[in-house]
Amino acid sequence: MTEPHDPVRGRNVYGEPLADCGHAPLTGFFRDGCCRTAAEDVGEHTVCAVVTREFLEFSKSRGNDLSTPVPAYGFPGLSPGDRWCLCAARWKEALDAGCAPQVDTHATHELALRHVSLAELEDNAVPRELG
Repeated sequence: MTEPHDPVRGRNVYGEPLADCGHAPLTGFFRDGCCRTAAEDVGEHTVCAVVTREFLEFSKSRGNDLSTPVPAYGFPGLSPGDRWCLCAARWKEALDAGCAPQVDTHATHELALRHVSLAELEDNAVPRELG
């Protein structure tokens, strides 16, 4: 039996209820651990990624330093292995540059498919038992 659709939480790229991405650190545009999105999320933070050092360096080179803590915003800074909701377009940019982190497809919002294909996500997916 499938769970009922939660219109606030959304669905993942498979049309299933969206799984949580991460709580330590707490991720998501709404900082609720989920890669859900809304109109005010202009970056569309919909891809649940397991960040790597290579990706963090890439993101910093593009003007978005995700590894340095920003206490004023309660942001602890990310370390390799942390799970984080990334902007779908940034993830695609990293993919094209050869440094995209793996993703948890079950925790990646279906709207990410506006920027990347399901095949691209699946080719870079963490094994389900680790997702």
